[in-house]
Order: sequence, then structure tokens, then C-alpha cells
Amino acid sequence: MTSSAAAPASLRRIAFATIIGTTIEWYDFFIYATTAGLVFAQLFFQPAGKEIALLLSFATVGISFLFRPLGAFLAGHFGDIIGRKAMLVATLVLMGAATTLIGVLPTYAQIGILAPVLLLLLRILQGLSAGGEWGGAVLMAVEHAPADRRGRAGSWPQLGVPLGFLLASGMTALMTGVISPGAAYLEWGWRVPFLLSAVLIVIGFVIRRSVSESPVFEEIAKRGKQARLPIVTLFKRYWHLVILAALVFVGNGTLGYMTTGGFLNNYAINVQSIDTTAVLVAAVFAATVWFFSTLIAGYLADVIGRRHTFLIGFGIQALVVFPVFWLVDEGGLPGLYLALLLISTGLGLTYGPLAAWYSEIFPASIRFSGVSITYAIGAVLGGAFAPMIAQMLLGATGTTAAVSGYLLLATLLGAGATLCLRDRSGIPLGPDHEAEQATGATIFASRTPVAQLAETK
Repeated sequence: MTSSAAAPASLRRIAFATIIGTTIEWYDFFIYATTAGLVFAQLFFQPAGKEIALLLSFATVGISFLFRPLGAFLAGHFGDIIGRKAMLVATLVLMGAATTLIGVLPTYAQIGILAPVLLLLLRILQGLSAGGEWGGAVLMAVEHAPADRRGRAGSWPQLGVPLGFLLASGMTALMTGVISPGAAYLEWGWRVPFLLSAVLIVIGFVIRRSVSESPVFEEIAKRGKQARLPIVTLFKRYWHLVILAALVFVGNGTLGYMTTGGFLNNYAINVQSIDTTAVLVAAVFAATVWFFSTLIAGYLADVIGRRHTFLIGFGIQALVVFPVFWLVDEGGLPGLYLALLLISTGLGLTYGPLAAWYSEIFPASIRFSGVSITYAIGAVLGGAFAPMIAQMLLGATGTTAAVSGYLLLATLLGAGATLCLRDRSGIPLGPDHEAEQATGATIFASRTPVAQLAETK
């Protein structure tokens, strides 16, 4: 276990804090992606024409991902130096402020070109926050947990992602179907979910302030072992781990952003003419399935290992990437539900174990930088422009087969990278074991700790 695993009561408090905080953070992030395909093309990019406006709208979803590595660099650097907890609070406040401001943003009709520029700037702030938030949340959960429960503990902050998507989709469905249907949604209803973030952010702030600092970081700080330049060390010694682990997430994120990035929603609504609110309710169903498959994956990761759980998930993804679009094309709304069931099951199995595996790959002194930057790079390569690429492939070929081929390629990349990494379940996470943590993470490397290698020379 970690050098000082938390007591059961403390673990429950940490689980609650990480789930609630991450849910709020990702609600903010996903409410933008959900709204992008429904509103922003008309209100912020209309002069570009219908098709280009939709592409530009999806592009703003993706551009924020380009700034996630910067957020990860900043949060990773300071998280390895001043602690995990401070970064968790800072990223939550930044995300909430940016989201709330989008809710009061004037449209193109009101202030012209300044409207999409401001929208993009606020989306960039969301990207910076998202890039730094994930690493802090997963390390608070995993570093507090006993070694035999890290998979389950790591799934706690992961659950905040489907819950955030569920909350964003449910809130949008409530606005489009009940509170502000039709023209009212386009006029003012879309703003309400963004403004709600101001309330959620206060709740998340109070909860995250209540948890204790990670015991691993407390030991590092107590001994004065913080890395002076953790990012330099990361890329000098562990660049190969960053690449491989990022590709693992590419396999998950590319398919995941077909749903959370708004592409599948937009396809069902505008190509297959399924009712908007019905599609958003289906997205709530997808998020629910994703939640439970992620939870199950956390338990599986502790029973059969992180690597085996990932490979099962990627196997499911490879089997479903072609049928999902056929189901929507031929089955209408019931087909959409079945497609989302298949997608969300695979996604959970390739997402639930990610936090524990990432945490066990990198040494303690640069772990925040390692998990944050790797996750952010994987998100850029996988999720960032996936909806826009899919839309371009659909427009260029007129068939979803090209989109499915793109998703299959990403899935195979993720599976290949998974095969290159070793399962590190149970490895000590504390600063006393950095030599062991620094070697043997890939199938190409020796398992011999660095200290032992030095003694044999």
C-alpha cells in the first residue's frame, strides 16, 4: 500500500469529494460540447453558412484541447511542488468562472466578430482547467488508497466524467423539452445550464477544501524531496512512457468524443431527423451505462489487472465501431439506444482503470506532472478534433464507414500501446520506492530498480 493509506472513513470522504468535484468540473466542460452542436453554430458562427458554422462550432470544442497540455504543465509543476489539493481547488474555480461567463456572453448578432472570439477565449480557459484537474483528482484518490483497492479508488474521479455528461445532457434535455422548448431555447434557454455552474462551483469548492492532502505528497514535502523541475525530468527520462500511455487514452477518447463531443447527437438529430430532446435523453442513458461500466472496470482492474481490463474494453470497441452507425441508420431511436449501450460499455472498461495505471507508471516526485501531461496529450491526439474529423469524413465520403474506420484505427492504437506497457498493480507509490517506480513500466525495459543497476556497474 502507500506509505500511509487512509482510514475507511477518510477514504469515503475522499471518494465523495473527488466524485462530486470532478462531476461539477466535467459538467462545465461537457455542457459546452453538448450546446455546441445545438446552438453555437447559429448564434456565434452563422455568417459562415450552415455547414461551415457547424464545423467551426465543433472546432471550438477541439481547440480547447490544445490548451489542456498547458494546463497540465502548470498544474503538474505546482502539484508536484506545492501539493495536489491546491491545484484541485484552483482548477475548479477557473472552470466554473469560465463556464458562468459563457452563460452571459453576447451573440454575433449583438457584438459581431467579438462574440466568437470571446467564446473561444472562455473555451480555452475551460481547456486549461480540464488539463490540470484530472491529475490532481486521480492522485488524491489513488495515493490515499490501499494497494489492493487502487483500481476501485481510481475509478472514483473517473465516475465524475460520465456523471458530468449525464448532468449536462439531462439539463439540456430539460431546457429543450420542458422549460424553454423551441425558439425559447435558442433565445435564452441555452444560457441557464451555463449559469448554473456558479452555484455548483460553490458546492465543489467547499467539498474539495475539506479533504486532506495526499499522504504521498506529504511525505515528499516533509523530506524536502520535491523535484525542482518535474516537467524537465519527465520528458528527459520518461518521454517513452508519456507517449505510450497517451496512446492508450487515444483509444478511449476518440470513440468517447463521438458522444460527449456532440457528433453522434448531431448526426442523429440532423441526418436521421430524430427529435432533439429524445436524443438528449438517450445521451443521459449512455452516461448512465458509462457510469456503471466505469465502476465495474475499477473493480475488474483490482481483480484481473489494469492491462487485461483495458484489452477486454478495446476488444469490445473494435467490434462495435461499425455497427453503431448502422443501428442509428436503420433502427432510429431504439437503434440509437442500442448503439449508445455498446459504445458506453467499451468506454467504461477502457476508462475505469486509467487512473490507477497512470499513477503506478510514474515515480512519486514527478507523478502529478506525468499523469496530467500524459492525459492531456492523449486527449489532444484522441478527443480534441474527433467530432470535427468525423464531420469532415462524413461530408467528404457521404458514408459513416469512413468515420467507423477512423474509430477502429484509434482503438487499435490504444490496444497496441496497452500491450507495450506492463501491469504495475500493487507497486509501492511512496517516495522511498522511487528506484522501483522508475524502471520496468514497459515490456521493453528491465524490471531491475535503478539503484540495483548502479550497484552492478
